[in-house]
Amino acid sequence: MPRPLIGISTYVEESTRYGVWDLPTSLVPTGYYELVQAAGGAAVLLPPDEPGAAAEVLSRVDGLVIAGGPDVDPIRYGAARDSRTGAPATVRDEWELALIAAALDASMPVLGICRGMQALNVALGGTLIQHIDGHFDTPGATSWHPVRPVAGTRYAALVPEEADVPTYHHQAVDRLGRGLIASAHALDGTVEAIELPDPTSWVLGVQWHPERDKDTRVMTSLIEAAALPVPVA
Repeated sequence: MPRPLIGISTYVEESTRYGVWDLPTSLVPTGYYELVQAAGGAAVLLPPDEPGAAAEVLSRVDGLVIAGGPDVDPIRYGAARDSRTGAPATVRDEWELALIAAALDASMPVLGICRGMQALNVALGGTLIQHIDGHFDTPGATSWHPVRPVAGTRYAALVPEEADVPTYHHQAVDRLGRGLIASAHALDGTVEAIELPDPTSWVLGVQWHPERDKDTRVMTSLIEAAALPVPVA
């Protein structure tokens, strides 16, 4: 059987140097596709496209990962911009929110990672806290802290123990989006994982960076879900 094909969202950096070149580049850290491969899937990178093309693009893949990155524009959830919120990433917001909506419509397995979890929450009408302290220590360096699963959730079934996770974020989920539940928390109460509890769908977001860890349990579950036939409505 062919490996399930997992699409990973990418983002554009306007100035990227490699060799003698300095060019706009659509990229994602290698850890994302390496994690997909380590968990038994094949990976394909999804560069930004017209939002209306999201369903067509996803028709070629079996599952979706929304990668980490810059802050979601607070205009997407009806909030005024905090002075500590990063500059808007308009094209990325439009594309990834369209991908999430199309994936949910198609009952496709979805994993949101860091920004991807926040985008999932926003796509379903939730809001974000624009700044929290204590979830990274040094700019450009991953921190680690424990998260506790919520009993009875999909995440707790995958990772039943309190686990140290690699983290790097300054925003967090505030009001949960439609149908979402919290499935893990940091020791300070910050929501660290969210999911749709519908047993017929696989939709999960984690606030940390599993692509910077050796634990493949969450990604393996996504791959297993992506290998199943699409439910018939």
